[in-house]
Amino acid sequence: MAPTLRISGHDISLSKLDKELFPDDHVSKDDMLVHYLTVAEAMVPHLAGRPLTLLRFPDGIGEEGFFQKDAPAYYPDWIRTVEVPHKRREGTARYAVCDDAASLLYLANLAAVEFHIWTATADRIDHPDRLVLDLDPPPGGVPTPTLRSVARRARDRFAELGLTPYLQATGGRGYHVVAPLDRSQDYKFVRDLAGGLAASLAADDPDLLTTELRKNKRGDRIFLDVNRNGRAQTFIAPYSMRARPGAAVATPLEWDELSRSKPDGYTPASLRRRLARRGDPWADMDRHAADAAEARGRLAALEG
Repeated sequence: MAPTLRISGHDISLSKLDKELFPDDHVSKDDMLVHYLTVAEAMVPHLAGRPLTLLRFPDGIGEEGFFQKDAPAYYPDWIRTVEVPHKRREGTARYAVCDDAASLLYLANLAAVEFHIWTATADRIDHPDRLVLDLDPPPGGVPTPTLRSVARRARDRFAELGLTPYLQATGGRGYHVVAPLDRSQDYKFVRDLAGGLAASLAADDPDLLTTELRKNKRGDRIFLDVNRNGRAQTFIAPYSMRARPGAAVATPLEWDELSRSKPDGYTPASLRRRLARRGDPWADMDRHAADAAEARGRLAALEG
């Protein structure tokens, strides 16, 4: 008989717990479920209300996985779903929303290794409440101190515009700098603001930074990626594991932790210790939501 996890009043029938989802690291599905159960209190508030895209690996990350946007019919009725209108064609897409620990564990039990979230919540789907700047190193990489320095420059530019900057080690190759917004503007406005902010940073150091969309034009520069600010685009959720060797976790950080961090430097074990010591650095971010229009005005003033 399959083991059952009872959580938040729901029974979840667990499967293939011994399956090594990260074979090189000997991290099993059971290990991954323990991670998501451990971080649920900190993670769920960052998922709640947001359409989800899942990256699933039923056979482990050594085999091909797949992105899942549309919620299948077999989800239990207690998994919340939302219908989101398509932007350029008729009809809707049906997304899962993770509002509680039971939903998180149910989806993780489907071998959803990564959780990616919209920058808007379903109740105001066309008005984002997050601005995301992704610091993406070139294929050959850059020294970690250089990447940290760019994160600090981004932090300072956010602050100059009246945006409160929050930091995330992505669990991959770079960092995210994220600002909460008051949802007063639409995607195009926020995307344009993010693009202007990135362009201003790149103009300050064009030999190191670029906003060039074409990969063959970037050279060995760090790409300041703002594409996650478009409608239906996503970014990696705080506390999500990453489907990469090393089993790293996307980890929100305090800015005073940056100098000791690496983008992929947190595992489930080290993250548990970090949460126990310092809690969730993003817990209060909505209290600092800014008006994107005011930020755009400050950017225009900086540009002279």
